Amino acid sequence: MLSPVANGLTRRGALALGGAALLAPAVAKAELVIDLRGGSFQPLPIAVADFAGDGGVLVSGVITNNLKRSGYFTPIDKSRHPDRNPPFDSVPQFEAWKAAGVQALVTGRVSRDGSGRIKAEFRLWDVTTGTQTDGQQYFTDPSNNRRVGHIISDAIFTKVTGVGGFFDTRVVFVDESGPKENRRKRLAIMDQDGANVRYLTNGDVSVVTPRYSPVAQEVTYMSQRMGEQPRVHVLNIETGQRQVVGNFPDMTSSPRFSPNGARIALSLQQGGNANLYAMDIGSRTTTRLTSTGAIDTSPSYSPDGTQIVFESDRGGSQQLYLMPAGGGEGKRLSFGAGSYSQPSWSPRGDLIAFTRRGSGGFAIGVMRADGSGERVLTEGFHNEAPNWAPNGQYIMFFRDPGGQSGGKLYMVDITGRVEVPVPTPAFASDPTWSPLLTAGR
Repeated sequence: MLSPVANGLTRRGALALGGAALLAPAVAKAELVIDLRGGSFQPLPIAVADFAGDGGVLVSGVITNNLKRSGYFTPIDKSRHPDRNPPFDSVPQFEAWKAAGVQALVTGRVSRDGSGRIKAEFRLWDVTTGTQTDGQQYFTDPSNNRRVGHIISDAIFTKVTGVGGFFDTRVVFVDESGPKENRRKRLAIMDQDGANVRYLTNGDVSVVTPRYSPVAQEVTYMSQRMGEQPRVHVLNIETGQRQVVGNFPDMTSSPRFSPNGARIALSLQQGGNANLYAMDIGSRTTTRLTSTGAIDTSPSYSPDGTQIVFESDRGGSQQLYLMPAGGGEGKRLSFGAGSYSQPSWSPRGDLIAFTRRGSGGFAIGVMRADGSGERVLTEGFHNEAPNWAPNGQYIMFFRDPGGQSGGKLYMVDITGRVEVPVPTPAFASDPTWSPLLTAGR
């Protein structure tokens, strides 16, 4: 995970205001809170005023878009703002904002210090109680304007929901172009909202199943050149350094990092079956984890590194199984109708996401780590490859609705009430979410 210093980004504490009454919120009769535990929340009406200063409108626009896409906020259209540019150093006219249907208000400004760095400041106001509930200032290079918007979005999201942020992140995915019978598949990376797309591979070899390290800006993935066996790669996103960490004589698939980023679990095909192995990245030594006549694949570590969930057809159809991270007998988790695949363990440790295939198509769902409490979040003609946001509240996947020539990315929350498309330049598949870019948040 990147540090604030390494990214040229520093954070200061609560805003220093002129009056002590504004420094600390007064005791409020109500709290500016969205309770997500029951899944019956109502999106919070919020107004994000245009930030003052050069680049301020860009920052406030990023915040508005992020909060809207989260599904937990309803940004009020600017045409309904009673004050388009409320003074940052003054208390807002709460009655006017309340009359506009606003419950929360964000104000801010962007300025430059003597060294040319920008200082971005924001305040979050509870319109109902007339109190300031949060306020921060950030110093950074001007090129980080959009990132400041993401970091402020995270601060607001966490303050109101009590859940960690996910906006200051990136997504690696497989960019797909060309006809289906001759598809060009490149690794691409973008901000979680679809901005700043760049390509990590040039398309001369086909790439599949990228997965981010939970602790670093690294991605492991499979590549395959026509007529050759697949190779396991690890790519450092920041430096561009790429290393082949596995060049096995047989078919390999589904590499996944361990929680500490030191190992990769993968599936190695041998004859008509496939077993799971763990490989130490530093020493390149491998340890066999399963030994069956079945096809075991798609391993995913628990956040504490003690267990692995995987898919196997050892019972006659694809189902989910759980075993110790060092290998051992697998315990079946999935018992619903249809076949289960592509398990992905939540960073919070509470849920496992999966793809379930039945007669009606493909569903993305979640279950508890013991297999109980199964819920379908979304379903359709073809949904695959669920991958978690670092806060464990959202899942990204790809969908091919049929009648098209490729898939698109979508994001769904764990309540199943929020589902939004994720913009990409072309068709896309196999998304994988980075950890938060700023350390300590």
